[in-house]
Amino acid sequence: MKKFISVSLLILISNITLIAQDIPSFITDSLDTYVNRGLANWQIPGAAVLVVKDGKIIISKTYGVKELGKNDKVDENTLFMIGSNTKAFTGTALALLEQEGKLNLDDKVIKYLPDFKMKDPWITKELNLVDIVSHRMGLSTFQGDFMYWTSDLTMDEVIEKFGKLTPKYDFRTRYGYTNAGYAIAGKIIEKISGITWAEFLKEKIFTPLKMERTLALSKDYMEAENIAKPHTFVNGKMSVLPIQNIDNLAPCGSISSSINDLSHWIIAQLDSGKFEGKVEIPFTVLQRTRKPESIQGRVKHPFNTGHFNLYGLGWGLMDYEGTEIVSHTGGVNGFVTSVTLLPEEKLGIVY
Repeated sequence: MKKFISVSLLILISNITLIAQDIPSFITDSLDTYVNRGLANWQIPGAAVLVVKDGKIIISKTYGVKELGKNDKVDENTLFMIGSNTKAFTGTALALLEQEGKLNLDDKVIKYLPDFKMKDPWITKELNLVDIVSHRMGLSTFQGDFMYWTSDLTMDEVIEKFGKLTPKYDFRTRYGYTNAGYAIAGKIIEKISGITWAEFLKEKIFTPLKMERTLALSKDYMEAENIAKPHTFVNGKMSVLPIQNIDNLAPCGSISSSINDLSHWIIAQLDSGKFEGKVEIPFTVLQRTRKPESIQGRVKHPFNTGHFNLYGLGWGLMDYEGTEIVSHTGGVNGFVTSVTLLPEEKLGIVY
């Protein structure tokens, strides 16, 4: 298989929009040098960078163009697809429903989707909501993804086929990153709320946080204005890709957003759910998404300075020399993203 290199970057680094003029110039100069060198080395057409610290945007910068061969530059409202950083929104939606008393995350999946079946009848009976979003179903990482990724299958068909996969590991014994588990979560959100997953996110998260340009579905991204185009190498040459419709797996990776909108999400995450002085997402909800549910594996810091590597509800959980890190990465064909939160430092980084 041809090695895929995703190249349109969305970088949110909650640290550097120069609100205060007392930040030494070498910091921003170094950032520009670093990003521009990366764009040149990897032939990346465009990127956006955001940093939030202590509730303020200290850096919000954009680089390059939205489409190779054109002069239309990336700006703070340019939309990028954020891939699996969608998962934190879906996890938050589940935690919101639990906070409202409409579900318990320990509820069994078949309570809400009685026709759902896994290959093993016992797993079908025991599988709960935490299992499907914390990647502890016994499947291996990305198992089955190529069967339905970019296919013409509906979400219901994806879920049905997903249930027929043969687990590689014993149930709840190993971490295996599975995208389709979030499709199941999206269906449960719809069943309980009475509205679509996309409508729920807009009503409960996007609108309260004034994320006015953020879109839940890739089909809407295709029709939107001021968007970055996906790019990758084809036969050794950087090329524009067609935008893929991945809405049959929407709750795992279809959201698109801008650094302007995502700054609101980061600010709320770092200030107990508050945005513009008002609690929009209860802090107990944020805490629930950051509760460890799975062990990802060994700590992979280059200098072995971490102590744990866990997973919550759409967030990876780890530490660096004892400082808590809440993070996730995202990749959709032609886009790569990363979101990193240091709650104790009230620092947010997304790239």
